[in-house]
Amino acid sequence: MKNPPGPRQFATTHWSLVGAARPGEASQTRAREALEELCRAYWYPLYAFVRSRGYSAVDAQDLTQAFFARIIETGGFAAADRERGRFRSYLLGAMKHFLANEWHRAQTQNRGGKVQFIEFDALDPETRYAGASEQSDNPEHLFDREWALQTIAGALQELRDEMAKAGKSEHFDALKGSLTGEEELPRDQIAARLDMSEGAVKVAVHRLRQRYRMLLRAAIAETVSNEADLDDEMRYLIAVLRKR
Repeated sequence: MKNPPGPRQFATTHWSLVGAARPGEASQTRAREALEELCRAYWYPLYAFVRSRGYSAVDAQDLTQAFFARIIETGGFAAADRERGRFRSYLLGAMKHFLANEWHRAQTQNRGGKVQFIEFDALDPETRYAGASEQSDNPEHLFDREWALQTIAGALQELRDEMAKAGKSEHFDALKGSLTGEEELPRDQIAARLDMSEGAVKVAVHRLRQRYRMLLRAAIAETVSNEADLDDEMRYLIAVLRKR
């Protein structure tokens, strides 16, 4: 398994993608790529936030699409300052501003123009939202919860990919319950399945948890600008997932 990210932390971050989306600092191609990367990371938490503010599914899709489109069309991130706070908080504030100021100035057919960042039909957001909305009726908490779930899902997928490349997909499938809180098989059954001793399974679980935590920290590091904020965001992510 490869070593965890080191110098990448606080260098190639979501804040640096914001910089790439500023007019005059990158080509339109790079700007679009930056916005598409941000969109992949944040479209659903933002969609869930808009939806829980009382907008219909169609309007929430239009507004989320238009939010990202307007940013790239107008350089809406130009005033973003990474020292002013966590990217999660900055993005939510930007969406609130967008909803307050842009909704009444845009016709439905013009929202997003010809720029399509999100293929909603393929993603089926309403099915996902139906389950998420049962967890909270507070739009901001719902955004934070979906951000947290998206973050841990990305770290788990990266870990799954690493294990697959190492030829250990079966190990990941057998041990992932120790990471996700899913019901685990008894250790003796896992040992028999993987042809390992129970002691070796215990060591494998410990190493898997360590690597998962490293990947999760690396993911959150992309959204903050210093180590102190990273530790705070880690604690906040856990608190959000525990909150009902």
